[in-house]
Amino acid sequence: MPIARYIEDSEKDSSWIRRMFEKGLELQKKHGAGKIADFSIGNPNLEPPKEFTEALRAHIDDKDLHRYMPNAGFPDVREKISAWLEKKYKMRFGLQNVTMTCGAAGAMNVALKTVLNPGEEALLLEPWFCEYKFYIENHGGKAVIAKTKENFDLDFEELDSKIGKNTRALILNSPNNPTGKVYTEKELKKLAALLEEKQNEFNSQIYVLSDEPYREIVFGCEAPSIVPFYPNSFMAYSWSKSLGIPGERIGYLAVNPEIDDKRIAEKLAFSTRILGFVNAPALLQKAVADVLDAKVNVEIYRKHRDKIAGALEKAGYDFTLPQGAFYFFPKSPLPNEIEFIDKAAEKLVLLTPGTGFGRQGYFRLSYAVSEQTIDLGLEKLGELMEELE
Repeated sequence: MPIARYIEDSEKDSSWIRRMFEKGLELQKKHGAGKIADFSIGNPNLEPPKEFTEALRAHIDDKDLHRYMPNAGFPDVREKISAWLEKKYKMRFGLQNVTMTCGAAGAMNVALKTVLNPGEEALLLEPWFCEYKFYIENHGGKAVIAKTKENFDLDFEELDSKIGKNTRALILNSPNNPTGKVYTEKELKKLAALLEEKQNEFNSQIYVLSDEPYREIVFGCEAPSIVPFYPNSFMAYSWSKSLGIPGERIGYLAVNPEIDDKRIAEKLAFSTRILGFVNAPALLQKAVADVLDAKVNVEIYRKHRDKIAGALEKAGYDFTLPQGAFYFFPKSPLPNEIEFIDKAAEKLVLLTPGTGFGRQGYFRLSYAVSEQTIDLGLEKLGELMEELE
């Protein structure tokens, strides 16, 4: 058997996002791209701000840019980012607390490789981004699921029951994919207090891995981080969404300076190396460090959200209004959301079933798409709801 059993088995239950995206490509070939309303993948469609492209051009001829560097990244880049973090979060960050990574996905795998022993548990909040479970399993860990409330608020009774002596990590994602939920500072402080209590109860370390690539994509609110409130925490960040450059694979992993084991920060560089990342892309490191306050026009995403919310409400869909990111996560009008997804696909509308995120009976709709796609898709979703009534 030439394919590893884990890959063979896991791929069957893997990303519904990619599955629907590939189905969209097939339908485009058959019907033409203009006939398909593809809401299946969160692929930012806004072009990067000009500050970023100018920064790329400015650094392309830098001397010695394209050689190896420390595995943690260029020291001057990490200095700039740590200074920015210190100013934003009022914490004493230093360059030793920042490791440049191949996106937030790379950051999370580096963190988990560093702190997670085989057989230890990492807690996921349902619904979760579909790849998290695989990240945990990459390093021999076991995913344990804690449900959130119907409106996607944290359920502290559920969390209390799921945290045990073998819990080593908790993955937190805010603004959230797939729900668009933004956790409040009050919620995050309460979570931090619970984790401190559990660490004392079990005489253990529980590390929070805060996945924050949507931090700037918020509507009428801020997206606070748990990192300032909880010493044993990491911040995984990517410029994929804020600058609209997911294909460039550039991000960082920031360690709370008060983390219990100060050796962890230095071990992250070793994990970066042995996982095969070696270092984050050199040119991208230099470019993003020059534009730390730049971002795409978030107002466009807000307009998309508001337009879709109005149409879904009018058609009778049940949903919680997203506060950030660029996703809706409504309830399926049919008990079996796969059946609903199939009916939508017959109308050339591509959605992602909630099953792919661990919560059945829901579906995800990405609005990182064109206005034309939104108009076409909303019309078809309205028609579909009428047919189901």
